[in-house]
Amino acid sequence: MIAHLSGKLIHKSPASVVVDVQGVGYEVFIPLTAYYQMPEIGAVVSLHIHTHLREESLKLFGFQEAADKQMFELLIRINKVGPKLAVAILSGMTTQALTQAVFNHDISRLSGIPGVGRKTAERLALELKDKLSELNLEPGETASSAGQPPRNTLHDDAVSALVNLGYKKAQAEQALKKVWRDEAKPSLEELIRDSLNSLS
Repeated sequence: MIAHLSGKLIHKSPASVVVDVQGVGYEVFIPLTAYYQMPEIGAVVSLHIHTHLREESLKLFGFQEAADKQMFELLIRINKVGPKLAVAILSGMTTQALTQAVFNHDISRLSGIPGVGRKTAERLALELKDKLSELNLEPGETASSAGQPPRNTLHDDAVSALVNLGYKKAQAEQALKKVWRDEAKPSLEELIRDSLNSLS
């Protein structure tokens, strides 16, 4: 199983990256928290990898921090939480914020993540709390600051990210229209967060 990749970044989007390792390009699916920290195309990137193997497919999921990979692996052990939903959860909040929400039994915050209904949020709060001791995370810990995302094709990247989180393209574009301010020169992260607040 592939547990770690280090190589040249040759493609990136809010949903996935392609890493060239000695001439072989590996497609790796990532949460938005990892996308925010991606370097420029051509730079060397290192990712913690979870290899998800099914009968007819093999997918790689990548994370900048080991704790994020661990959280992902805890999430997919929860009933009815697959890799796609786990990535959406880690795109909606950081590992530290998720830990805080679980310890506080904050169902409204958990159910605010696209794709997470109230029943799933309650399951997360109940089942994940028992598993969090494996991460050695305290609920009071704060997230490290993420790197600033690039601003090329800002609007399209923001729409793509919102669609990957489960919103329809029309909803995403409408939300962006509400929060877009030319004079503010927002980062992609700020655009997505403002749009999510508008959609919620």
